[in-house]
Amino acid sequence: MTVAPTTVEAGATVRDAAHAMRDADVGGLLVLEGGELYGVVTDRDIVVRAVAEGLDTAVTVISEVCSKNPTAIGSDASIDDAVSLMREHALRRLPVVENGQPVGIVALGDLAVERHSDSALADISASDPNR
Repeated sequence: MTVAPTTVEAGATVRDAAHAMRDADVGGLLVLEGGELYGVVTDRDIVVRAVAEGLDTAVTVISEVCSKNPTAIGSDASIDDAVSLMREHALRRLPVVENGQPVGIVALGDLAVERHSDSALADISASDPNR
């Protein structure tokens, strides 16, 4: 699990979210409203739901393009619970919450490193990012 994941407020612009992804070198952000989990937005969401639709990324707010009410898991859940939820809902990223507030995020790569350390996905996930 990535502790203290990168977040963005629901009212931030798509451009602000893209900058946050670039600066944190991540492909997804947790979207917050009032400090609580509101949604998840990925780089693909930005491309498909904003850029490809011709939306102005400087004024369009992230709440218009994010996936709302995401499936999340409690911080006390097991890895097996996380795997089950990710499989059931075909998720690549699973927010981890305590009292509605995000405290982490589990990504497919995290699971690969934990469970299948000799896999190609684990190798890729554990390597330094491309720059």
